[in-house]
Amino acid sequence: MDRKLLDILCCPVSRQPLAVLTSDGLEALNRAIAAGKLVRTDDTPQRDPVREALVTRDRKTVYRVDDGIPVLLAEEGIATAQIDGFPEK
Repeated sequence: MDRKLLDILCCPVSRQPLAVLTSDGLEALNRAIAAGKLVRTDDTPQRDPVREALVTRDRKTVYRVDDGIPVLLAEEGIATAQIDGFPEK
């Protein structure tokens, strides 16, 4: 992701800065998706694996990136509390 773009992006709910989710975070996220245990903020299931994502500074919410475009819609956010083994850093 372009650094200049990342510098201006923020969470639409909390207004916290966002960072690129690391590979171990993506692995934990995709394990939860594969297990069928992951829902978005609007309670719809996240069924497709995520290739790239952004995470809030407090690591409580993840937003997927589709084809290089961040999906920063509040209802599309994924709470990390529902992801077993989600890394704290």
